[in-house]
Amino acid sequence: MVKDASQGISFVCNNIAEYGGDPNRIYLVGQSAGAHIAACALVHQAIKEAETERTGLTWSVSQLKAYVGISGGYNLLNLVDHFHKRGLYSSIFLSVMEGEHSLARFSPEILVKNPSFRQAVSLLPPIFLLHGTGDYSIPSEASTNFAAALRSMGAQAEVRLYEGKTHTDLFLQDPLRGGKDELLKDILSVIHAGDPLAQADDTAAPPRRRLVPEILLKLARKVSPF
Repeated sequence: MVKDASQGISFVCNNIAEYGGDPNRIYLVGQSAGAHIAACALVHQAIKEAETERTGLTWSVSQLKAYVGISGGYNLLNLVDHFHKRGLYSSIFLSVMEGEHSLARFSPEILVKNPSFRQAVSLLPPIFLLHGTGDYSIPSEASTNFAAALRSMGAQAEVRLYEGKTHTDLFLQDPLRGGKDELLKDILSVIHAGDPLAQADDTAAPPRRRLVPEILLKLARKVSPF
C-alpha cells in the first residue's frame, strides 16, 4: 500500500497541471491508516532521495508544500500491544504486516530517529500532526512522539491536539454536527498560509448547517468501536 500511495503521489505531482491544479501547491494529507501510509511514503521517498544513486525516482518530496497527518500511528512497535488490547490481536496484526521484522521499516518515527537518515529528514516538508486527546484507537501520543522525533532531527513539525476528541469525532461526528469545524480550520490554515485573500474567505465563511440530530451523533459515538 505504501508503494501504491507513492505511485499516486507521483501521478499528482506529474499531472496536476493538466487537470488545472497548481504544481506549486501540492499538500499530502491522510487520516488514521491513511496518515500512516502517507507518512511512510513520504519518509521512504526522502530516504531514496538522500541516497547517492537517485535513479528511478518519479517524484520528489520537494514538490510537496506540507504533510498533514490526522489521528495517525507512526510507530507500529509501540502500537502492537495497544491494538491487541483493542481487539486487533497481535497475531493477526503481525500476519497482516508480514511479520514483526517489518514493523520498524514501516514506522516513520523509528526511521527518522536513525542517525544514518539525518540527511533524508532534512529534505522533508513542514509536517503538521492533528490528533484528538480522547482517541482510544490510536493514542494522541503517537503524534506527539513522532513530532518530537522529527524536531530532534531538525525537521519542522507541529502538533495540534483537540481536547476530548475521539478517532472519529474529528472527521465524522463534528462535520455532521455543523457549525465551525476546528479540524477543517486548521487544515485550511496550513493550505492557505501566506494567502490573505483565501484566509479572509475562510474567516467569512458561514457556519455549516447541521446534517444529523445530536442524539444520533451521541449514539454513534457511544457504539462506535473507534
